[in-house]
Amino acid sequence: MNIIDEILLNQYAQGVVTVEPVLERFNLLSLDAKKHYLAIFIGYFIIQAKPVDNDIEQAISDSKLKPTYTPCVLLRKGVATHHLLKIANLPEYELNKVMRLFLALFRIAYLRRYTIEKGNPNDTSKWWYWDLSKQENIDIILKQHQ
Repeated sequence: MNIIDEILLNQYAQGVVTVEPVLERFNLLSLDAKKHYLAIFIGYFIIQAKPVDNDIEQAISDSKLKPTYTPCVLLRKGVATHHLLKIANLPEYELNKVMRLFLALFRIAYLRRYTIEKGNPNDTSKWWYWDLSKQENIDIILKQHQ
């Protein structure tokens, strides 16, 4: 994945964009790329955001998935890395559900950290906590990653 995907994911978490643009990019990927995206890319972001098991029920609710769907049942076992990897490796027909669930989980954990980290003038290296609704911030990030 690239910096555009990272920005888009963090914009989603901040509520700057809806889930649709993120899902659209995800659905353009091949099956192998989708599994990589879920297990490695968004899985990494989820772990970095430090979700807790208490976030699970809210993530299921926010994802608007039925709690009986396989990804939801598996997530209820915990947010440990090995559970996330198991969920990311479900069959292809489950991957859009997995994506919605992972996005919801990421957003919950991210917002908890964002509340603490945003606007910290002492740490300009954590661009993912900048206000990503401002185009000038996006331009700076893109320039840094050329």
